[in-house]
Amino acid sequence: MQHLIRTADFSVEEIIELFKDAKEFKNMKSNKILDGKIIVTLFFENSTRTRSAFEIAAKRLGAEVVSLDVGTSSRSKGETIFDTVANINAMKPDAIIMRHSDCGLPGTLVEHVDCPIINAGDGKHAHPTQALLDLYTIREHFNDDIEGKKIAIVGDVRTSRVAGSNRRLLPRFGMEVVFVAPDCFKAEHNEHKQYDNIREIIDEVDVVMSLRTQLERHNEIFFESIQEYANDYCITSETFGNRDILLLHPGPVNRNVDISDEMLKDPRNKILEQVTNGVAVRMAILKKLVK
Repeated sequence: MQHLIRTADFSVEEIIELFKDAKEFKNMKSNKILDGKIIVTLFFENSTRTRSAFEIAAKRLGAEVVSLDVGTSSRSKGETIFDTVANINAMKPDAIIMRHSDCGLPGTLVEHVDCPIINAGDGKHAHPTQALLDLYTIREHFNDDIEGKKIAIVGDVRTSRVAGSNRRLLPRFGMEVVFVAPDCFKAEHNEHKQYDNIREIIDEVDVVMSLRTQLERHNEIFFESIQEYANDYCITSETFGNRDILLLHPGPVNRNVDISDEMLKDPRNKILEQVTNGVAVRMAILKKLVK
């Protein structure tokens, strides 16, 4: 039985095969591939895009979805997450999709279940399905020719599980990853080059991925106002000029903080394409792990 806890759980060959299925599923036509299967979504953190994309993906494949409201579940009565998952597992679902604020938690549960666990985001650690849909979007844009392409991930890199998964996944397909962030948001490792301002690197990159400023994940106040941050790190039409650069964002976008209103209308912005691709890629993942 295979799980998806981190992108390394799939080989390069498996990911390429996964993307072949995603391409077929992108027409969003419903089918019965997972007819009779039951998928449980267990989200201990708020989510709109990821949760709805998984639920739509499962239903497009003919599966039934059970979405548990953990905020009012047994957890609020003192039950541990391990007990909660053990009880769900005893009901014999065909997969559990989980998001939790604790780094590494989904991976600790795989030995205690009889079905695949899919990590929908764990703390600051990983968001494998987001990284896979990002890679799919980039490959689709460049007709699969991404060897040697460079991506600048801009913003709150330190707390971003999206940055964490992408920095591990994209180099496996030949891409160079660099980070752009203020000192307080820089990654704590030195594995990738880090810059203070996008202007330092903008002429060298093929893709820019802006990140949401996750102030709720920090224990300190680094800026007097969010506008102070936006003055240096918001992606604007002036930032891109007439350069042929792909613009991505995992969502939700803080308008005029992460990306300007003008750039959200720019044809180089593929954020809504990412959302569509997210359903197709998650359909492919569910087919792979559950069928």
